[in-house]
Amino acid sequence: MLVFKKIQYTKNPPPQHTLIWDGECGFCKFWKTRWQQKSPEVIFKTYQQAAKEFPDIPLKEFKKASRLIETDGSVYSGPDSAFRILCHGGKKAWHELYNSASWFSYISDHAYNHIAKNRHFYFRITKALVGKDPLNPKYYWVFYCILIILILIAL
Repeated sequence: MLVFKKIQYTKNPPPQHTLIWDGECGFCKFWKTRWQQKSPEVIFKTYQQAAKEFPDIPLKEFKKASRLIETDGSVYSGPDSAFRILCHGGKKAWHELYNSASWFSYISDHAYNHIAKNRHFYFRITKALVGKDPLNPKYYWVFYCILIILILIAL
């Protein structure tokens, strides 16, 4: 069962595409910073500062998942908010796959749900795999993969 509710529309569209995220979450801040670099036309606001602008969306729903709210009132929730941001940055494949393949949306929703429940753990994993700076990732995971392969070969 998903923790977050998919909300389709708000009667209070913003003047610019706006991602609403949890400003108290390190994991969220890391990924918000990466997405912000890829889609400069999207405005990023924390739910702590922006929830009141969307009175038809319950505060508890902003606490459960990120929301991309577009100028026409469309709302993209959870993983699709991230995929839609990438779409604004010119990478449409993920959003299109999410909307066309039920297996992909199912996996994405449940993975997002799991990560949302375990943000601190996944933030540590993120930093271990790509470093602490979201604007200057270091791909440590390549080193880890090579190390694992070498260990397996040695056995």
